[in-house]
Formats: sequence, C-alpha cells, structure tokens
Amino acid sequence: MLFYLGKRITEIFVTLIGITLLSFFIIHLAPGKPTDVLTDLNPKITPEARERLEKYYGLDKPIIVQYLLWAKRVVKLDFGDSFSTDRRPVWEKIKERVPVTVSINLLSMLLIFVIAIPVGISSATRQYSLYDKITTVGVFLGFAMPAFWLGILLMMLFGVYLQWLPISGLKSMNYETLSAGGKVLDLAKHLALPVFVSAFGGIAGISRYMRSSMLEVIRQDYIITARAKGLPESRVIYRHALRNALLPIITLLGLSVPGLIGGSVIFEQIFSIPGMGQLFWMSVMQRDYPLIMGLLTIGAILTLIGNMLADLCYAVVDPRIRRK
Repeated sequence: MLFYLGKRITEIFVTLIGITLLSFFIIHLAPGKPTDVLTDLNPKITPEARERLEKYYGLDKPIIVQYLLWAKRVVKLDFGDSFSTDRRPVWEKIKERVPVTVSINLLSMLLIFVIAIPVGISSATRQYSLYDKITTVGVFLGFAMPAFWLGILLMMLFGVYLQWLPISGLKSMNYETLSAGGKVLDLAKHLALPVFVSAFGGIAGISRYMRSSMLEVIRQDYIITARAKGLPESRVIYRHALRNALLPIITLLGLSVPGLIGGSVIFEQIFSIPGMGQLFWMSVMQRDYPLIMGLLTIGAILTLIGNMLADLCYAVVDPRIRRK
C-alpha cells in the first residue's frame, strides 16, 4: 500500500508540473498584456512608462524564464503580488476564498453520495417499475438542465416568491448578533441553494451509473448463488453486490471533482459567494496573471488530491489494485 501511495504522489507531482506549464503558456497567448488595464485608460502614459511597468512585473523576459521564476517562488507558496489595484499578495487573496469553495464542494459531494447511490440501487432492484421510470425521467432532466438556469429558477421560487431562503452571500446582515444555533441556521439557509445547484448534475449522473453498475453485478453467478442459499435480499444487495458495484462509482466521484471546482465559477457568481470561482472570474476580467495562475494551481492541487483519494478508496475496496 505504501508503494502504491508513493507511486500516486509521484504521478501527481509530474502532472501538476504539466498543468502549470500548459496553463502558464496558454494564458500568455491571450492578446494584449496585463499592463494594458493600467495604461490604456491613461492618456498621459508614455512608452517609457509602459516599458518600466513591463520590466517591473517581469513581462519583458522570455516566457520560459518567466515560468521558471514563477515556479521557484511557488515552491515557497509565493504566487507573487496581484496586478489589481490593491496589490495584495496572491496567496493572501486565495487563502481567504479556499475554505468557502472547498466547504461547498465537500457538501456537494456528500449530497451526491447520500442521494445518488441509494436512488441508483433502488432503481436497479426495481428495474422497469414506475419508480425506475420516474427516476429515469428525473435523470434526463438533470442532464439537460443548465446549472445557471436552475440556479436562477430556484432563486426566483425560494428567494423571491416564497422568501424562504436568501439568494446571495454567505451571511445575513445581523449574523454577528445571532446565537450559535442561529449562526449555523443562517449559514445553512445561505448554502442550501448553492450546494443543491452544485450537486444537481452529479446526482443525476452518479445515480444513473450506480443503477447500471448494480444491474451488471446482480446478474453475476455469485449473486444468483447467494440468493439460492436463501440469504435475505437486503444482505445480498448491500453486503455482496454493493461493494463490487461501487468500484466504478468511486472512480467517477474522483473524476467529478474537476467539474465541481470548475462549476464554482458559475454558481458562486450567480449567488455572490466569495469563493475561488468568483475570484477567478474577477481575475480573468482584469487579466491578473499572478492571481489566475495561483487559482489554477490551487484548483489543480485540489483536483489531484481528490483523484488520489478516489484511487486510495478504490484500492481499499479492491485489494488487487494495491499490487499494481
């Protein structure tokens, strides 16, 4: 197991280098320069001042040199200073937003796991029943419905018409005056819609994959033998079939991490959530290269960690993986 873990960590390190290298070069292929935001609207700026700005930010050097200098700083968790007007260190701006995005994504993963797997199992064990048909229609709606459109509809229903839930931010104006239980309830109300919108597509997809995997497993000979021995159906499904049916689902849960983190840009912008997604959108609009690279790097690290955890869970469920 330790050898397998060391192998995965090495692969993650090499993959991270490739991701940051490609991201750095692609960002610099965009037309214009980040200093254009500071100079284009200033009619008094001179060519000499432009050159001084480019030299100050290191933009006058070859791209490969810029990347090596950036990578040398990143080892020390120094992503440089933001190009925006506040000139704050990139790491300070990111670490304020990471807990918000990670918390929402963890809650989304938990919601996907709690809802999708039981729905998939029950749908497989009642194949072609009315319940199975209803869940199939729900899955197709989940695949077809854009997240931003669903978010807007839910905001109108629960926030505007029914006024049950807040539609923006993480806290109410009177948050500091609330009791401990009131603060938890306030956060739960603010997170209800963003977490559901983030998890909705995953619930639809994972439940369908769970159904397909369970159908394949319950047709195997050892399941037929377990039933022939007179074992209760619940024991056959949840003890003998479920473990093998979960193998592809664990992989899919790991692969869904990039989609959840990428989807943060959409729902955090819709619900005005101060997370990494909203910060990434703002950095792209301002051509803030250091902040964009910092966010891409942190997002890549979180994604790779999620995939590694999925692989470790896969190895726990299937011992054959540990020997590879």
